[in-house]
Amino acid sequence: MALDRWIALVLLSICLAYGYTAWFTMDSGLAPFMKRNPIWPSTFPKVLSALGVIASCIILFGLEKSAEQTAEIDYRRLGDYHLGQALLLLALMVGYALCLRPVGFLLSTAGFLFLGGAILGERKWYILMPVAACAAFIVWYLVQQVLGIYMRPLPGFWGA
Repeated sequence: MALDRWIALVLLSICLAYGYTAWFTMDSGLAPFMKRNPIWPSTFPKVLSALGVIASCIILFGLEKSAEQTAEIDYRRLGDYHLGQALLLLALMVGYALCLRPVGFLLSTAGFLFLGGAILGERKWYILMPVAACAAFIVWYLVQQVLGIYMRPLPGFWGA
């Protein structure tokens, strides 16, 4: 079995476990007044798990491949697939998760988007910087003001 199908099998098992949690265990602890809401806290995880199962099955059964597409990922030549960029992005994601509380959402998200774009090869930094800052601010505004979920926008030592 090809490497992409093994990865799809692992993702399928993760999505099934996530879906089981979303469908059967998350809703049992809801307050009675929340059970009448049209959207529950488990709605988004249910949708994510269903989409993940569908996408994993498509890859697992090979439905996304056309007849003339025969090239598969060769796991013996992983060095040819920009492995350094992938590992740097994974390290950046871990750093982003660790920086969210102490650095604040705006700075850590803008930094993550800027550095992620730079790792992926974007060299127009004069465009990347304002786009990353605007995207971080828009996401923070939507989560904070529209959804009403508090997220610390700036570091604590700045008085936020």
